[in-house]
Amino acid sequence: MTKKEAKSGIAGPNFVKYIPPVLDALKRLGGSGRPAEVCELVAEVLALPSEALDEALTSGGSRFENQVAWARFYLARAGYIDSSKRGVWALTEDGLAAVGMRHDQALDLFKSIHEEFGGKPTGSTPDPRESESVPPEEAEIGETLQANWRQSLIGLVQSLPPAGFERLCQRLLREAGFEQVIVTGRSGDGGLDGVGMLQVNPFVSFRVLFQCKRYSGSVSPSQVRDFRGAMQGRADKGIILTTGTFTSEARKEAIRDGVPAIELVDRDKLIEMFERLELGLHQRIAFEVDTSFFDQFLL
Repeated sequence: MTKKEAKSGIAGPNFVKYIPPVLDALKRLGGSGRPAEVCELVAEVLALPSEALDEALTSGGSRFENQVAWARFYLARAGYIDSSKRGVWALTEDGLAAVGMRHDQALDLFKSIHEEFGGKPTGSTPDPRESESVPPEEAEIGETLQANWRQSLIGLVQSLPPAGFERLCQRLLREAGFEQVIVTGRSGDGGLDGVGMLQVNPFVSFRVLFQCKRYSGSVSPSQVRDFRGAMQGRADKGIILTTGTFTSEARKEAIRDGVPAIELVDRDKLIEMFERLELGLHQRIAFEVDTSFFDQFLL
């Protein structure tokens, strides 16, 4: 900590180092990008090792992605990123002008926004210096309970027995357009849990084998290789679905040149599927009282 930081009483959290790279990544992506694209580019530019990318929070999420999300949150609060479009991070004019920001400028940005809340966490802004805290992005789009229901959903799915999770994946694939989806789950079958058919158009279809991993941790590259070996010559495509995550090396292995690509569906993609298909979820509409509206009736 510098003397200036000690005097201010605010130590810069670890995520501050990602603020400039996030700005630069969005510029390279054409001014906007999805969170996964930004994280991938930031990791590439900073040449982050697998250990940093694979480090997990106690909740099971990625610590790296959590810190990038915190960087985005502060950039949005500062007016550098447009927070109005769900699922897409877009630079504002101020953000475009801030590309090339130095670390000391990023630290000043953090302090400025942090001091707006009195330097203390509030109900909608958990303390970012707590490594397990989640950026309140959902609160900005009127979905303050989004993080809670997502965590509840994954917890419920992880509590299912293995056979139940396989049947759930079967249902998800059917709802997503797959046909003739059959759960096999035979022992000694190389870890293959089922097979389905994806009809792309009247002339083209793919036989797809899938594997279901009810994990809280990460799937390794060796498991991806084993699955590819088991499906060799038996299907056109393969899918691994997990309630956990995939290590960075596993993701590289899935798209390695010279071998059939494997589609990876992690916990975040599973949640997106449940949400998009409206499966197992009930949508609620919540209202927030606008007290200023009633001020006109006080006179």
